[in-house]
Formats: sequence, C-alpha cells, structure tokens
Amino acid sequence: MKIFKSYLTAVALLMVSLTNFAMADDKKIVQTFYDFLSNPASEEHSAAFKRIAADGWESIGDYSGANKTTEKFIGQVGGFSKLIPDLNWKVEQMIQKGNQVVVRSRATGTPNGPLFGVDGKGKGFDILTIDIHTVEGGKIIRSYHVEDWAGALRQLSAK
Repeated sequence: MKIFKSYLTAVALLMVSLTNFAMADDKKIVQTFYDFLSNPASEEHSAAFKRIAADGWESIGDYSGANKTTEKFIGQVGGFSKLIPDLNWKVEQMIQKGNQVVVRSRATGTPNGPLFGVDGKGKGFDILTIDIHTVEGGKIIRSYHVEDWAGALRQLSAK
C-alpha cells in the first residue's frame, strides 16, 4: 500500500510539473504575438507569428462580426506599421487558466498621419488593451481583443 501511495504521489507531482511547464510554454507562445505587434515590418517576427497561429486562427474584436484570418491580420498590422512606425505593444500582465491566456498590455505610438480620421499633428497615444488567447497544441487558435482606440483619438485630438 505504501508503494502505491508513493507511486500516486510521484504521478501527481509529475502532472503538476508538466502542467506548469505547458503553461510557461503557452505564455511564451502568446508573447510571440506581442513581439509581432511591436515589430510588424520584421519578416522574422511575422514568420514567428505565422508559426504560432493555428490553421483557422481568428482575431475576434471587430464588432461588425467579421473576424480576421491570419493573413488579413498580418495585412492590417502591416498597415499600422506604416502609419505608426514606433508602435509598441508592451505586455504588463499575463494570467493563464487552463488553455486560455489573458493579457493586459499597453499600446503606444505616434502616428505620422491621420489615425481613424484624426490628425494628431505629431502627438502620440498610450492605451490599454485586453486580450484573451486560446492555445491548443502549441498554437494560438483564437484571440479576442479590445483596445481603447477611442482613448487614442482623444489623446491625439487634445489641445
């Protein structure tokens, strides 16, 4: 009986250890997403993002109901890199529960032209973003996101 209890304890410790290792890997996978957002013109970061985005990955956050595929998302972020060359997406906190990673981050940048119709004339913005990523099999399968773009426009249009 003692051997059986010792065996069960060892298996339980191994499972906890493997779960913590998988969670750490999930956070590294998700960090790759933010590295790409901060370096959208980089072929290296774009390729890394493509490696961690599952086939059929969806970016969900456009309230029109039109979710973005990997390629459409890369195109949108590439457009932002031209408009906001110093765009930076800084992760401030990651919380993981199961296969979901919640990220609180800040997006900062200085547009070199009108952003959503607002010309900040050289002003920058600093906004809060919240994302929920679902990771399965070492790849992100879905990303829900909310960014405070209205706050960015207020900052850009302030006197």
